[in-house]
Amino acid sequence: MPSIGRDDVARLADLARIQLTEEEIDRFAGEFDSIMDAVASVSEVATEDVPATSHPIAMTNVFREDVVANTLTQEQALAGAPEAQDGRFAVPQILGEE
Repeated sequence: MPSIGRDDVARLADLARIQLTEEEIDRFAGEFDSIMDAVASVSEVATEDVPATSHPIAMTNVFREDVVANTLTQEQALAGAPEAQDGRFAVPQILGEE
């Protein structure tokens, strides 16, 4: 399995907009390698005759009846917004930044 190096950790932190110190980058690079090793060891044990599961106990979704109810008007929904523009929630731009 490929290892996660310092450059990878720094890039991921940058994408997540998390500031890390050099010591944290070193520590996380080691921790990610340990995690990758653990995943690799589990992958070695898995066999084709064992079905994949997402949960050890069989579960069933419980759905409520879909009932039409009163909803908020646009003005009511935007009343508590910190900022609104053209009848929509205004949020800071995050895409397209370098």
